[in-house]
Amino acid sequence: DRYDIATIAAVADDVPTLEVALAIGCRATNVTSRWYGTALIAAAHLGHDGAVRTLIRAGAPLDHVNTLGWTALIESIVLGNGGPRHLATLKALVAAGANVNLADRSGTTPLGLAKAAGYREMVAVLAQAGGR
Repeated sequence: DRYDIATIAAVADDVPTLEVALAIGCRATNVTSRWYGTALIAAAHLGHDGAVRTLIRAGAPLDHVNTLGWTALIESIVLGNGGPRHLATLKALVAAGANVNLADRSGTTPLGLAKAAGYREMVAVLAQAGGR
């Protein structure tokens, strides 16, 4: 799947290994996977909030768009379950400055996606951050 060590650790929710990988030279900016995503996108879609915060601190690109037309923020909604870890992931991305109005290919913003999914807590976070 073209994953690098950082992405494998992020997907496994293995923060200690992710931290070591970053410390020895793996880059949070690498584009990986068959969808030309990043470790941040992979971690966000799984709700691995600890890995997401680690990757944010390491300079992961917050608004990278993969070939599906999704960012980490969008994947935390579309591929998430609206539960505590996906909510924590979304909050971390918003707090770090992810663009809350960057729409998917159909033109639907993260706020619209969260509303459509019925994720009230995510809707509140996105609206407070200026989501439209």
